[in-house]
Amino acid sequence: MKQICLYFEIHQPIHLKRYRFFDIGKDHYYYDDYENERAIQETARNSYIPALTTMLEMAKSGEGFKVAFSLSGTAIEMLEQYAPEVIDLLQQLAETKCVEFLAEPYSHGLASIGNEESFREEVKRQAKKMKDLFGQTPKVVRNSSLIYSDEIGAVCADMGFKGMMAEGAKHILGWKSSHFVYSCAQDNRLGLLLRDYNLSDDISLRFGSQPITADTYCDWINGLPEGEDVINIFMELVALGVFQPLSTGILEFFKALPACARARGIQFATPSEILAKNKPVAPMEIVYPVSWNDEERDTSCWLGNTMQREAFAKLYDEKIVGRILACKDRRIKADWDRLQASNNFRFMTTKPASAGLYRGIYENAFDAFTNYMNILGDFLKRVRDLFSDQVENDELNALYTQIANLGEELSVKENEISRLKARLDKYEAKEKAAEVPAEEKPAEKKPAAKKPAAKKEAKAAPKKK
Repeated sequence: MKQICLYFEIHQPIHLKRYRFFDIGKDHYYYDDYENERAIQETARNSYIPALTTMLEMAKSGEGFKVAFSLSGTAIEMLEQYAPEVIDLLQQLAETKCVEFLAEPYSHGLASIGNEESFREEVKRQAKKMKDLFGQTPKVVRNSSLIYSDEIGAVCADMGFKGMMAEGAKHILGWKSSHFVYSCAQDNRLGLLLRDYNLSDDISLRFGSQPITADTYCDWINGLPEGEDVINIFMELVALGVFQPLSTGILEFFKALPACARARGIQFATPSEILAKNKPVAPMEIVYPVSWNDEERDTSCWLGNTMQREAFAKLYDEKIVGRILACKDRRIKADWDRLQASNNFRFMTTKPASAGLYRGIYENAFDAFTNYMNILGDFLKRVRDLFSDQVENDELNALYTQIANLGEELSVKENEISRLKARLDKYEAKEKAAEVPAEEKPAEKKPAAKKPAAKKEAKAAPKKK
């Protein structure tokens, strides 16, 4: 039976303000609050609220609709501040039990290819946020813009995740199909769900220019070769309402999908359900990072020129990251999250774009680079001022290692508590099952008592004769 795994990303770039070289050391606030509020409220009004309201109706309809979301931590912060009704809709969806929430880096940044310790810390922090907000502990992780490689997959497997999402790019699939579950080449404990970019882009990018009906779309899925049963349709939530305006009928199309799918014997399933029902058919080797961005499906949109690579190297300098992870300054950590966001590097790209490239307040790539580096210069100075120059790197590393070890110990203890609680619940369930109402006890024991007595009488009879 064919299964549709539908997933949406929720992330919004945080717009930086104009920051001059002479502001370094004087102004430590880097954000354009007016633009951030305007952008998130406009996106919520045109996309998030109507799309989530429609999905809530679909989830309550009883037609078997299921969906997955991942939210960056920075997007959650903006939604909580400027559009809390979006969080409320997501919580209502969580209550339907038709939704799975995934883990991802808190900042929606490039830590997975910049610094492993930072990546681990961010994913754990975002996963905790999912638990706090929606009552779910993520079992599947989705990296920023689906960035994935064998090494990243091995890290996620080591963190205990059961699965991860990746792009089904042509250059990694070759003759293979994205419609199967694969496993990480370095750790087969991690299952891989590969995005079908054709079916995904038919909705997110091409729907307005070549409208399709839900029946036609489901016919395409139903017509896939026998055995190709996992159809992963991944996109940004802004595809519904922004990339494809509501006037195109995108939500009407979307709302009709469950009924059309069910009529063809096609089901919707969450990522965890897909992984539980389908064993990996083979390991998928992905040596160099892939993503869902641009035709190349790689990291060149963030690290394709010297400006981007210079900014990346300074941001993820090992000494700087060690200081940030070891510090307890909430303002530093908040700025760290926002400056890591991949959009900051995307604004600096010099790659030609087939569709209009959004650069925010910047006129060109060099303008974006200059503004970002001015802000980064002030931020790095603040980070260096956290600790005296006399503090050696070894001491900082030891301090961070101590903090990391404490975190791991707490995690181990929490897991042990959960394990013991599960055993206690199982024991109590057995005890309850063993308890029989008083009026039923005689009826159950009488047959057992009679059988032995009957045997004795039967054996005793010949002796008397």
